[in-house]
Amino acid sequence: MDLKLFFDPVPESITQHKYAHNSFFKHINYHGELFPDLKGIQIAIIGLEEVRGTDDAESVDQAAHEVRKRLFQLKRGLAHYKIADLGNLRSGVDLKETYIRIKTVGEELMKKQILPIYIGGTHDLDIGQYLSYEGMKKLVSMLTVDAKIDMDDEGRPFEVHSQDIILHQPNFLFNYTQLAYQSFLTDRDLVNVMEKLYFDHVRLGQLRDNFKEVEPLIRNADLLSFDVCAIQSADAPGACDAQPFGLTAEEACQIAWFAGMNEKLSSMGVYGYQPSYDDRRFKTASVMATMVWYFIEGFYHRKDSLSFKSNDYTKYTVSLDSKPSTIVFYKSKLSAKWWMEVPQTSKEKFERDTIIPCSYQDYQTAQRGEVPDRWVNAQLKLY
Repeated sequence: MDLKLFFDPVPESITQHKYAHNSFFKHINYHGELFPDLKGIQIAIIGLEEVRGTDDAESVDQAAHEVRKRLFQLKRGLAHYKIADLGNLRSGVDLKETYIRIKTVGEELMKKQILPIYIGGTHDLDIGQYLSYEGMKKLVSMLTVDAKIDMDDEGRPFEVHSQDIILHQPNFLFNYTQLAYQSFLTDRDLVNVMEKLYFDHVRLGQLRDNFKEVEPLIRNADLLSFDVCAIQSADAPGACDAQPFGLTAEEACQIAWFAGMNEKLSSMGVYGYQPSYDDRRFKTASVMATMVWYFIEGFYHRKDSLSFKSNDYTKYTVSLDSKPSTIVFYKSKLSAKWWMEVPQTSKEKFERDTIIPCSYQDYQTAQRGEVPDRWVNAQLKLY
């Protein structure tokens, strides 16, 4: 597949800027006169211009360029970057075709073991990001960070993309996690739907109460979809639906860092930026650029092999007086992170036991003779 047919180059107004020798820009390949050679590339940056997923998209098509201007000026990290900026994806003749183009490009990149980072566009474009996993013949877990649960279809056709993902056939969604939603923006009935489907959901207040307990949820995801409206308007005034309450820029970067360190996560998208709403210093673009930087730094700090039978992991078996009689935990010697084993319940659908991320607190709960909620929820999904 000739991927360059899908992309417009990064504008010269951005690439011809005078960047410092130690800047991010000086250590990546980019689509200028020539399309970058993808051999050996590990991460691909993709700008999105599609605006037809919302009825208020005055400047969304410029979002990726504004983020690039800030990202390219940041200092490179310690790692040897193998990153390419492919330019902006050309939108399709209609919105559905744009979804298909994102799917096609994402699928091709992931086949090459290249992680795509999508920047800009409206949040509904994560449908294409999700569909790029359809041909992998495996169940995937999706993590969404958003101030709202976008499953309300009462006369608002541009806010139902999460529902479209959950109801998509064929169904290859194992788990859907919603982080940082705000109760006053969310219908309680939608939260009840999430609970009936055994999907994870964490309110903004809950996330702040114990940020470390959210890390296993992030570590369980195959793909991350981040709507910048989850960030408070003081830090991200350029979000399409900015709110006075929300994540701080620092918390958003922390989530991006955790996601980057997740060995199984293979795509990320940051959506919903409207440059015309931003302040004079383009604060939102700077926050998004820093999020992408932290995600990339996290990626280059990945340590765990996820080969739980190897010597990289210490195995702990905790005995219980109730069912299950035992729970097996694994602790990485490299990162000190924890996982636990959830036995299979359907041989037709799952070929082996499932080992899911957990926390040290889950291990302590089991030691007290109690079954961790995370274990129970995982088994309900597997049933």
